[in-house]
Amino acid sequence: MFQPRCVMSRSGCFRALVSMVLSAMVLLAHADTTTARPAEPSLAAYARAHAAVVGLRTTVSDEARSAESLGKQRAGSGIVIGKDGLILTIGYLMLEADNIQIVTKDNKTFPARAVAYDQATGFGLVRTLLPLEGLEPVGFGPLDELRSGEPLMAVSGIQPDGDDGDVNMVYLVGKRAFSGYWEYHIDSAAFTSPPIANHSGAALFNQRGELVGVGSLLVGDAMGGSRRLPGNMFVPVDLLRPILDELRVSGSSKTSHRPWLGVTSAEQSGRVQIVRVNKDSPAQKAGLQPGDLVLAVDGTKVATLEGFYKKLWDRTDPEGEVALTVLQGADIKTIRVRAVDRMRSMHKPAGV
Repeated sequence: MFQPRCVMSRSGCFRALVSMVLSAMVLLAHADTTTARPAEPSLAAYARAHAAVVGLRTTVSDEARSAESLGKQRAGSGIVIGKDGLILTIGYLMLEADNIQIVTKDNKTFPARAVAYDQATGFGLVRTLLPLEGLEPVGFGPLDELRSGEPLMAVSGIQPDGDDGDVNMVYLVGKRAFSGYWEYHIDSAAFTSPPIANHSGAALFNQRGELVGVGSLLVGDAMGGSRRLPGNMFVPVDLLRPILDELRVSGSSKTSHRPWLGVTSAEQSGRVQIVRVNKDSPAQKAGLQPGDLVLAVDGTKVATLEGFYKKLWDRTDPEGEVALTVLQGADIKTIRVRAVDRMRSMHKPAGV
């Protein structure tokens, strides 16, 4: 696989790369006549989708809990999904942000405010304070229609370093569950390759110019299993559809209000190991330490991050007591942690 690079003007680059993407998609569609395929894409559809991807810049205050881990100055991309200036992005870009700026492809800057942050999916929503004239919101496409090997278009917005955004042809290499080390899990994620650098909040478009995912991470195992292939993880917009109205109204989904311990964890040889304990977190206050192995949650054995998280979240009270059986050094201990509702503990910028 190769990564096309542009050496011409931005508009010329866009047209040339989209032409390559369209050609690849047409060949793929015609290669398998046994499976119904969507209508062939058009340059106009991709042009509208491309224009809807904007740059996003945020500033976070010193009081924000996420400032230490995510930084006080953040930058990435967002996608216009509403005629009222509603923009979808990856949540860590705007989490606890006090100042949000949107930059369009023609280098115009618009102030924006936070609308929602959803910890369960990782999505964030912001809305511009002034109209975004001439930008049409994108439509959503389903992830389950996509096949492994299918070419897609990944687009990022203008970046603070002067980069005017990238248009990349990537390939879908996997669809599977994903567990993050930061107490995060989704049952379905899209993995693409080759990797793109400006992945935070980048848009992933299907053949019809519909948004299918929002960029979250660089990964080294895009194909999963033991085979190493660098790529990106995109959060599918399928996860947004059922909660979008709820996010608009309340600023988060009900499933985001769940127990949070404040640990960074990893899977090690069939066990869950705590790698880092956040400062002033419930885990630190309870006495959990880096290197501890989590053997069970409330008496139920856990061996994977997914199992650990799902057992932790399987309770009605997000701020209840959690009993963790851990191997700490040479001793097996039961450590009781008073969890907190992460959504309630974060710094609340104006607008959320």
